[in-house]
Amino acid sequence: MIKISEILNNLKVTQAAGTKLDAEIKRISVDSREVDNETLFIAIKGFNFDAHSALPDVINKGCPAVVIEEDNLPEEIYSHNDAIKIVVPDTREALAIISDLFYGRPSTKINLIGITGTKGKSTSAFYLRNILNEAGRTSGLIGTIKNIVGEREIPTKLTTPESYTINGLLAEMIDEGVTDCVMEVSSHALSLKRVYGLDFDVAAFTNLASDHLDFYKTRENYFEAKKILFDSLKPSGVAVINADDDFAEKIVSDCKGKIVRFGFSSGADYKIKKLDFDFNGTRFTVENKGKEIFFETNLIGTFNAYNALLAFVSAVESGISAAAAVKGIKTMPQVPGRFEVIKKGGKTVVVDYAHTAGSLEAALKAARKIAGSDMKILTVFGAGGDRDKTKRPEMGKVAEEFSDEIFVTSDNPRTENPDEIIRDVVSGLKNKNVYVNPDREEAIKSAISEADENCVVIIAGKGHENYQEVNGVRSHFSDKEIAEKYLSL
Repeated sequence: MIKISEILNNLKVTQAAGTKLDAEIKRISVDSREVDNETLFIAIKGFNFDAHSALPDVINKGCPAVVIEEDNLPEEIYSHNDAIKIVVPDTREALAIISDLFYGRPSTKINLIGITGTKGKSTSAFYLRNILNEAGRTSGLIGTIKNIVGEREIPTKLTTPESYTINGLLAEMIDEGVTDCVMEVSSHALSLKRVYGLDFDVAAFTNLASDHLDFYKTRENYFEAKKILFDSLKPSGVAVINADDDFAEKIVSDCKGKIVRFGFSSGADYKIKKLDFDFNGTRFTVENKGKEIFFETNLIGTFNAYNALLAFVSAVESGISAAAAVKGIKTMPQVPGRFEVIKKGGKTVVVDYAHTAGSLEAALKAARKIAGSDMKILTVFGAGGDRDKTKRPEMGKVAEEFSDEIFVTSDNPRTENPDEIIRDVVSGLKNKNVYVNPDREEAIKSAISEADENCVVIIAGKGHENYQEVNGVRSHFSDKEIAEKYLSL
């Protein structure tokens, strides 16, 4: 519980009206359907719905206080219902501050590690959690694939949830003895202030490529969103950055914390010296302060060496011994849908979450390096609907360049026409003579049926997802399950 007076003392308030400032709030909500006489309601302007329109209904339900940006209701509505009105410049920021206060400032009581970037967040987070657990720490995870509190797994729909959910999860973790939390931090979460005010101890950067341009319009805007995490890092915090990325130095240009670099670059504090991988895993050597450290992991590819090293450095900076961190990387299990290899009957299939041109190129290059020139690469992929359309032809171009045969299909068309999405993808191809089928299962079936022992089938786009979304309806669909089904025939 929290008193309204405490909330007022911590917000940037432009106007407040009401008398019951000592009233206690037992719940906070942004959903008008959930309010009662013990709930504080925060009106958020969403992309499809502005919650300010629900204020009359909220107040009539007996809601004791509302936090708003726009004050368009007559004063009589508030006074008649004895409701407190709190007007602020930004209700998203206010929601984050209130959530932090309501749950007892949980991010200050846990070692909080945030990972941002275009690719590799999920795998890096899983590596880091495995390291922490191997070192005897009790860890939590907030991310794309699932949220974890101790040993409890909680389903998730967003890479980074809303601020009240984050603070609630952190409070649960503390109650259950969790010492460290690893969080994937999306650009949307930073722009929409879902992580505003959180006390990060480590902020890590994987890389930056074009993505979400439907939301950000330009790559510079997308970069500026990622940069927020490092701009807000406290002086005692640590920034762990991929020194090989073109945006690495720029992203920490205003960072107040300690900066630690990793990668192949000569300026890296942890420099990758040797690297090799095959379908059995990856092996690499890193030099730090004149000493060499050998790593091996079951996960495959140069990108997974980067992910592992980011996790290693973040762990060491969090007080984990290098030996324990190396062991955590070695014992790391396969991350669902991240270059996940399935072999059966002499055939090889790789299921990967690659859904941008950059991530698709990385996956196909890794497959080509292992397969060599003697094996054919067959790629099944599509592009998501209601998302950045500019990446569709780019994905087609990349698939054509690095594959021997391509199968273009659907990947969560959402509210768009699947055929139109496919046409956008195919527009990036020079050779239009490709297999096209919006039925994703049929496309996977065709690729696997055509493949033999001298082929690698890459199924890209969905990775860990176990659904296909069409017109707002999610139906069960797993690339891995479909691949296993047709590998067994």
